[in-house]
Amino acid sequence: MTTIVSTSTVTSSISDVERDTGVAKETLRVWERRYAFPQPLRDPNGERVYPIEQVRKLRLVKRLIDLGFRPGKVIQYSSDELRALTGRATGSVGTVVPAPQLQVYLDLCKSHQMEALRRKLSQALLMMGLKSFVIDLVAPLTALVGDAWASCQLATFEEHLYTESLTVVMRSAIFAMPQSGASNLGAPRILLTTLPQERHGLGLLMAEAMCVAEGAHCISLGVQTPLLDIVEAARVQAVDIVALSFSAATNPRQAQDGLAELRTRLDGTTQLWAGGGNAALKRRRPPSVRVLALADLADAIAEWRACHAQLPAG
Repeated sequence: MTTIVSTSTVTSSISDVERDTGVAKETLRVWERRYAFPQPLRDPNGERVYPIEQVRKLRLVKRLIDLGFRPGKVIQYSSDELRALTGRATGSVGTVVPAPQLQVYLDLCKSHQMEALRRKLSQALLMMGLKSFVIDLVAPLTALVGDAWASCQLATFEEHLYTESLTVVMRSAIFAMPQSGASNLGAPRILLTTLPQERHGLGLLMAEAMCVAEGAHCISLGVQTPLLDIVEAARVQAVDIVALSFSAATNPRQAQDGLAELRTRLDGTTQLWAGGGNAALKRRRPPSVRVLALADLADAIAEWRACHAQLPAG
């Protein structure tokens, strides 16, 4: 029996669910047949629509899959059971218990005090310096916010408020850093972006901040750039390195395929770097792709400089 959704019920289309959870449409349909979850309703046009409670549970299921669980093992659990399992899998019990210094930022986000959040982030940036700010505060705080969102402790709009607040602070810091000129031969030219399937930009922003702090000349295209446009931009801008960010939300196979194709299309002298929390970066990575954590970028740029140092004249 097919249930037609009421006009008063809050639902999401299958495309919205794919974007929200990172679970592909085809996978949602397979799970529906194989596991009887999710159980979408139908709109007046007969299209699948998903109640918000099912979307929240799908976030938890996707989080556990990213942690290595099989969908058939977890999909029948209740949301409460999934939250508890996530807590055990990530080393926390029950609700996420962050370090005290991070909890303050999360509380400001939950209470929607965004001006206060931006001020506190800006103060931390001034005290810590850009590199330490990114590695020691922003990276763990962003992971914490992602976990809180995945376990439904943080609403989607609250996660977006956090993202926008942090972006304002980070962009100001990047603009304030002295930029290496295009003619500076000691500075690598780095093109930063994401593939079309990746809409999360904080990882990219953190990488840009780290590269700028190391004196690189950075050219950011933002998120979701078509692959052929990345290739063309790399050629026109004569970049030395193309750096991509992949969050856990991107389908790992799409990430692997995109890296492989991009590697074949880029000039052979252009390095391809990738980073982020996507499972594809921990599996069979394509050859000639360098996978880096944020903390590795300083050494990677130093290595590039050493390899490209000009011999003294005469």
